[in-house]
Amino acid sequence: MMRADAQQRLPTWLGTLVVAFAAAGCCKSAPESQFPTAGDAIERMRATYRCSRGVGGEAKIDYFEGGKRVRGNLLFFAMRPEKLRFDVYSPFGVIISTLTSDGQDFALYDLQNKQFLQGPANTCNVARFTRVPVPPFAMTQLLGGEAPILEHQPSDATIEWGCGGYIVSIAGKNQARQEITLEPYDADWDKPWSEQRLRVAHVSVEQQGIPLYDAELADHEVAQTAKPIVDPEGLDPTVPPSGPACSAEVPRRIRLLVPDGDQDVVLAYKEIHHNPPQVTGTFRQQAPGGVTRRAADCVDTAAPAP
Repeated sequence: MMRADAQQRLPTWLGTLVVAFAAAGCCKSAPESQFPTAGDAIERMRATYRCSRGVGGEAKIDYFEGGKRVRGNLLFFAMRPEKLRFDVYSPFGVIISTLTSDGQDFALYDLQNKQFLQGPANTCNVARFTRVPVPPFAMTQLLGGEAPILEHQPSDATIEWGCGGYIVSIAGKNQARQEITLEPYDADWDKPWSEQRLRVAHVSVEQQGIPLYDAELADHEVAQTAKPIVDPEGLDPTVPPSGPACSAEVPRRIRLLVPDGDQDVVLAYKEIHHNPPQVTGTFRQQAPGGVTRRAADCVDTAAPAP
């Protein structure tokens, strides 16, 4: 066995090679029944999450940007096709920032700077909060564990078996490219491909050769349907879940980053449910008193279509 002091003297390249060989030894072989086409795998991935209309819950959030790290607590709602709400709160329970996006209008309340931004619900504006240029429709799906899929022709998507998962590669419109890693549930490994449920482990998107974002999804566990909201005094009507019963897996940790930049955000879920009840006004907000209103008028450049 190699001594610890000798290991410390290993050249960097050799240490990397040792790690690579160790990782390779942990790779799972492919299921006996494999997906014949990328389209079949995409459809099974979508079927896995079909019961979910969206997710809501609580998470720890870490921002990494420009060499700085900011931590916070987050309440979130993400409803399809592209409705989002993020509330960041202090350890004392004070809301310090709120983002809402209902598919048309975007608003961001910033208590620290006492300002309220309003504008279109586009990638550019949502990235003011997330730090990573992920389109609202893609963010909604990723938070629930599903991969957004670029618009493409069936012949422009390929599939192969990688180290423990299917690798789906897609050539989309506007010179966009996407790679998705899909892993079969452990309980489904020996089932026919048409019955395999798939979890999403990785999504990367680039356009014209420029990386747009990378998403790493890990620590998957089953999430259940949210409970209805019941007024304990019986004055207001009960608000039911926003969708059917659902028990699909979701990642408990999501990392979003820009590969060629310094933007990086990590979400670690403390609690998450499918199909949370939706109260009127969840995805819209009004400017509170005492803040400066500003127009959030940034414009997206050409972006990959869903």
